[in-house]
Amino acid sequence: MTDTKIPVLPADVVAAAKAAGEPIPGSQDFPLHSEKTIGQYFRDQVAIEPDHEFVVYPDRDLRWSYKDFDVRTDNLARGLLAIGLKPGDHLGVWARNIPDWLTFMYATAKIGVVMVTVNPVYKSHELDYVLKQSDMKALCVIDRYRDVDYLQIIRDLVPETLTQERGHLESEEYPFLKHIIYMGPEKHRGCYSVPELILLGSYMPDDALIEAEKQFDNNDVVMMQYTSGTTGFPKGVMLTHRNILNDGFYIGEGQKLTPADRVTLPVPFFHCFGCVLGVMACLTHRSTMIIVEEFDASLVLQAIHKERATAVYGVPTMFIAELNHPDFEKFDLSSLRTGIMAGSSCPPETMREAIDRMNLRELTICYGLTETSPVFTQTSADDDLEHKCETVGKRHPPVLVKIVDPETGEECGIGEPGELCCKGYNVMKGYYKMPEETAKAIDEDGYLHSGDLGTVDEDGYYRVTGRVKDMIIRGGENIYPLEVENFLLGMPGVLDAQVVGIPDKRLGEIVGAFIRTRPGYEDMTEDDVRAYAIPRIARYKVPKRVFFVDDFPMTPSMKVQKFKLREMAKELCGIDWC
Repeated sequence: MTDTKIPVLPADVVAAAKAAGEPIPGSQDFPLHSEKTIGQYFRDQVAIEPDHEFVVYPDRDLRWSYKDFDVRTDNLARGLLAIGLKPGDHLGVWARNIPDWLTFMYATAKIGVVMVTVNPVYKSHELDYVLKQSDMKALCVIDRYRDVDYLQIIRDLVPETLTQERGHLESEEYPFLKHIIYMGPEKHRGCYSVPELILLGSYMPDDALIEAEKQFDNNDVVMMQYTSGTTGFPKGVMLTHRNILNDGFYIGEGQKLTPADRVTLPVPFFHCFGCVLGVMACLTHRSTMIIVEEFDASLVLQAIHKERATAVYGVPTMFIAELNHPDFEKFDLSSLRTGIMAGSSCPPETMREAIDRMNLRELTICYGLTETSPVFTQTSADDDLEHKCETVGKRHPPVLVKIVDPETGEECGIGEPGELCCKGYNVMKGYYKMPEETAKAIDEDGYLHSGDLGTVDEDGYYRVTGRVKDMIIRGGENIYPLEVENFLLGMPGVLDAQVVGIPDKRLGEIVGAFIRTRPGYEDMTEDDVRAYAIPRIARYKVPKRVFFVDDFPMTPSMKVQKFKLREMAKELCGIDWC
C-alpha cells in the first residue's frame, strides 16, 4: 500500500512504530483485545462482577445475571456433551430472539461446537439446503414463527423423527443429522427439550467441560452464518472465536460502552448485527442486554422507557418506525446516549431526528459484512453530525482497508470510487465447503472484496456509494443509487427512498425510484418528484420513473431487497423483453 494513495496508514505512524519496535497498526501482528475463546472470556467477566445483569427480557420479566447465565450455559453445554456432541460438530438454531437462543450460543462456544444460525423465516426448501450443506448434527427449533410451522416442516423433511427413538436418529436424506432439540419445556416425539438437557448436564462432572475445552482454541470456528441468499444459494460463512470476540470489542469501543450501559437489541440474533454488534459488544464491555424478541416500534420504545436503556440498535427503517410512532412523545428516552444504526444507508434526516428527538447524541454508524465478522469501519461517538450522516467512519485499528478499481484491481486515490477491501484478524475463515467461492472473495494478498463501492477522504473517513452490481449505467453514465437516494430524502414529504436501474432498450438502463411518503403527502406524484429533481441534480440522474409504496421488500435482517424492487419496476413498466 502506498501512503500517497490512501492515508489510512500515514508514513509517520509506520516509522514511529518501527522505531519503537512496536507492531504496525492495521497489520496482522497488531495486538488484539483478546486471544481467548468466548467461553474463557465469559468466565473472566463473571468473576469480575457475577451479580451484574447480563440478559433482560422486559416482556417476559426475565433477568439473568452473569453468574446465572454462566450456570445455565454450563449445564446446557454438559447436556450437549452427554448426548454425544463434541468439539467441531455443527448445531443449528432455528428460532427468533428467544432467551435460549443465547443459551445455545454460549453453551456451544464453551465446548467447541459450531453454532449454525438459521434464518427464522426459512421454509422447507431453504431448511433442506442448510441441513445438507452445513453437515448439521443437531437442530434446535421452536414450534412456529409467523406463518412458518417449524415442527411440521421437520416432520415432513425428517419423518424418521416420528418413528425413531430420540438420540438415535438415522435419516437417509440427512445422514449427519442425529438430534432434534425443542427449545421449550414441552415434550415432542423424537425431540430432546431444553429443560431435559439442562437437567442432564447438571448431573455431569465439570471434567467434561474441561476436557472439551482442551480440544479447540480461539482460531477454531465458533459460528457459521449463512449469507442472505438474495441472489444464488446461501453460503456458510465460517467465523472464529477470535473473529467475533475481538470485533465485538472494537464495536463497543466505538460506542464507549461500559458496565453501566444497557443496550436495547431489537435486531435478529441469527444475523451478525444481533450476535456480534449486540451480544459480543455487550460481553466485552460487561454491559446489559435488553432484548426485544421481534421488532415492534412500540415494544422498543417501551423497553427503553422501562429499563432506562442507554443504547439502542437498529437499521434505518427501525428508527424511522420508532420516530414516527403515534405515541412517540409519551415515552421517556432521556436515558439514551448511544447505539448503532447500520444494515443499510442512513438517511441524513433520520440520523438528525434520532440525535435530536431520541437523545442519541453519540449514535454511531457501522459498516461491514458477514464475511468480515462483520464490522471494519465505524464512526466514533464523538464524530460530528456531518460525518455520521455522510460517512461510515474510519477503519478499526487492527485492520487494513483499501479501495481498488473493480475492473483493473489498481488501488484508487483519495476521493476516487472503487471497491472496498479489508484485511486482518476479522476476515472469515472461508465459506464452508466452497473453496472456489472463498477464493473469489479473498484475494491472494488476503484482502476480502466487499462488492461495495466507496471512497476515502484525506482524513481516513470512508463513504459507501453503493453495490458494484447495483450501479446504474445509463447511456454510458455511471449512476450510484445511494447518491440519488440521499438527494430524494431532502425533498419535503419523502420519508424513505430506494433507487434501482430499470432496463431500457435505448439507454441500457434508466433510473427508477421507489418512495415512501410522510403523512400528509399522500398525493405526491411522479411529476412532483421529477420537477423537484430536474433543477437540482444532473439530468441523467433524475428518476425517469417513480413508484409510491407503503413498504419495501426486506430480508429478515431488515435490508432492502433491491432485486425485488427491480423486478417490481419491470412489471410496473410492462417490460418482458429482458
